[in-house]
Amino acid sequence: MRSEELDYALPPELIAQHPLPERSASRLLQVESNRLTDRAFTDIEALLAAASVLVFNDTKVIKARLIGRKPSGGRVEALVERIIEARRVRALVRTSHSPRPGTEFLFGGGGQTAVATVRARHEDFFELEFDQDVLALLDRIGQVPLPPYIAHAADDEDESRYQTVYAAHPGAVAAPTAGLHFTAPLLARLRRRGVELVHVTLHVGAGTFQPVRAERVADHVMHSEWYRISDAAAQSINDARAAGRAVVAVGTTSLRALESAAQDGHVQSGSRETRLFITPGYRFQVVDRLITNFHLPRSTLLMLVSAFAGLERIRAAYAHAIAQRYRFFSYGDAMLLERDEMRP
Repeated sequence: MRSEELDYALPPELIAQHPLPERSASRLLQVESNRLTDRAFTDIEALLAAASVLVFNDTKVIKARLIGRKPSGGRVEALVERIIEARRVRALVRTSHSPRPGTEFLFGGGGQTAVATVRARHEDFFELEFDQDVLALLDRIGQVPLPPYIAHAADDEDESRYQTVYAAHPGAVAAPTAGLHFTAPLLARLRRRGVELVHVTLHVGAGTFQPVRAERVADHVMHSEWYRISDAAAQSINDARAAGRAVVAVGTTSLRALESAAQDGHVQSGSRETRLFITPGYRFQVVDRLITNFHLPRSTLLMLVSAFAGLERIRAAYAHAIAQRYRFFSYGDAMLLERDEMRP
C-alpha cells in the first residue's frame, strides 16, 4: 500500500482551533456498512448496547513543552516525549544546531533555573538529564503540548480541555482525543444503563503527529509507546468477549493497547512497549466498535481506522464529513465505527 492512498484535501477552516463550550456538544458521524448518519455525540447513550464494555485510555497529558536557552543565549525548545527516570527524559529538541552530548540547556529563570544536559541521541530523540525532578519542573514551567495544527499558544482553557475528565496517570504528550467528548454526567448515565466502563493506560507519544513520509506504508517505522492493562481490566474484556458482548474502544490508543495485548483474542494484563502498526489487512482480535475523532492525511491513525472500518468506507465518511462541515482533529467532532466484517 502507498501512503498517497490515504491522502485527502481538507479546507483549513475545518481544523478545530478551540474546543466547543461543552465537551459533549460535538457531532457524531455514525459509520455503518451501508449508511452514514449524522448525530449528536450524546446519542452515544442510545447507540451502545447495555452490556457493552467501553474501554478508555486514562493517560494524563503532561505539560511537556519547555522553552529555554543555551548558555550562549540561543533559543531552545524541548518536547518531553517520555520520562525515563525522575531526572532523565527522552525529548525532541529544536535548536539552531543539533546538540552534542554534554551540551547544556537552561530552562526557567531567576532563582528557579533548571539545567538539562544532553547525554545521548536515539534517532530523532535526545536523552536529557535534568538537575531536578522533571515532573515537578514541567508542572511549574512547562506548557501544554498542543498539536502543531493548532495555531494559538496554549492557555488556561487548553490546560483543562486538552485533558479527559478521567485522566489519571501522567505521561502522555498528546491527549487521547476521542475521550475529550465525555463528561462526568454522560459517564454516569452510561453506567446506569449497564454499560461497563474499563480503563487501560497508553502514554501517547510525539510520534502520533508524524505523517507517514515513506512512499510504501510498510517502510514506515513506528515509535514505541508504553501501555499497561490491569488484571481487572483484562478480565472484564475477556469475560465480555466470552459472553459475546461488544468491546468498544474509545480512541485509537485504547484500541492499540488492547490489540497489542491480545494473543489469540485473549487480552493479557501487564505493562509493555508497543510498536504495533495497524494498516489495512490487519486482523483485529478484540475490538468490535471504535469511537474516534477525524485524523490527519497520511497519518498512522488514518491507516488504523481504514483497517478497522474499510478503506472505501472511511473515504466516503471523510468526504461526507467535509461536505457537512464537521470539525476535524483534536478539538473536532467524532465518529462511531463498526468493524468491517469483510476483513479477515
